[in-house]
Amino acid sequence: MVRPSRHIITSLRLSHFRSHHQVQIGLDGRPVVLFGANGAGKTNILEAVSLLSPGRGLRRALADDLIRRPETIGWKIAAQVSTDAQVYEVDLKAEPGQPRQTRIDGKQLPQTALARLVRVLWLIPAMDRLWIEGAEGRRRFLDRATMSFTPDHAEITLAYEKAMRDRNRLLKDGVRDAHWYAALESQMARFGAEISLNRRNALEVLQDAQQSTVADFPTGALSISLPDGAVAPENPDDLRAALAESRPRDMAAGRTLVGPHRVDLEAIFVRKDVPAKHCSTGEQKALLISLILANARALHATTGAAPVLLLDEVAAHLDAERRKALYDEITVLGAQAFLTGTDRNLFTDFGSRAAVYQVAETEAASLVEEATL
Repeated sequence: MVRPSRHIITSLRLSHFRSHHQVQIGLDGRPVVLFGANGAGKTNILEAVSLLSPGRGLRRALADDLIRRPETIGWKIAAQVSTDAQVYEVDLKAEPGQPRQTRIDGKQLPQTALARLVRVLWLIPAMDRLWIEGAEGRRRFLDRATMSFTPDHAEITLAYEKAMRDRNRLLKDGVRDAHWYAALESQMARFGAEISLNRRNALEVLQDAQQSTVADFPTGALSISLPDGAVAPENPDDLRAALAESRPRDMAAGRTLVGPHRVDLEAIFVRKDVPAKHCSTGEQKALLISLILANARALHATTGAAPVLLLDEVAAHLDAERRKALYDEITVLGAQAFLTGTDRNLFTDFGSRAAVYQVAETEAASLVEEATL
């Protein structure tokens, strides 16, 4: 049996980040409600939290895009992350024109190290079109879920993509010598097979976790698909052979057409037996919420610690009954959730279970103040 534990953010400080000049928020592990007018800077706080996990955050922004204007002197995020065993000091920063730097307890580390401190999941308005746009967004969604269960998945994916970029360069240059490809394809086969296995395992866990919910959100039958002619074997030897066999076709295309980078995530809305891409906007949103909650439940069950949830403008899309069920589920999980909305009344069902802040826009910068429901 997994021993209950908590991995939470206990302090968040922003400096020259987006619309925020200097902000410091003390946190106690309760859900955090951020309310205020559109454009006040609520989502910017969620974005800062999202950067405490590997990757470019919930907006996939470049480091320079995060700098507060007009100062352009660089930005910094400082956070304390508390686990059962230790409190970690996390510092992220970037100077103009420079890549983002990650320090944990004063030691500079690759950002993939963040995945071992805190798991962060998010749902933002831009994801509302997840089921009807390109496969790349669904792969990112699947990989973030996978990384939440298997932190090493981030490093494995980066290693696979680097080897694939090098192989694609050979293809575009018309290199035909098999020896140039062999080493790269061996790396791609090893990492690619592991990526496929990690994804499949994560999908099985998500599928099971959808069944145990206190909230009335729909379930989705999830599966991984491939375009016609594409393959992504989970066995390294099979993937290595498929890559070697595909060289002539890949050379004609100028890119690698075999491997886990070609997969897509599909979902069937179980209640109606309809593909998610054919469902209404409301049904698609409800299915996304269901998957995020399932991910959180599965992490709580397997690791004993719920992830940090970032839910941007989610409450406004739910009726009163489902809003209350969502807040109850967050509380039962013990999840540290950050929720935004324009109207504080959307969150009254939280009562004292949540910390509340009002975010306002001033001429100088966004202002964050403690408030009540």
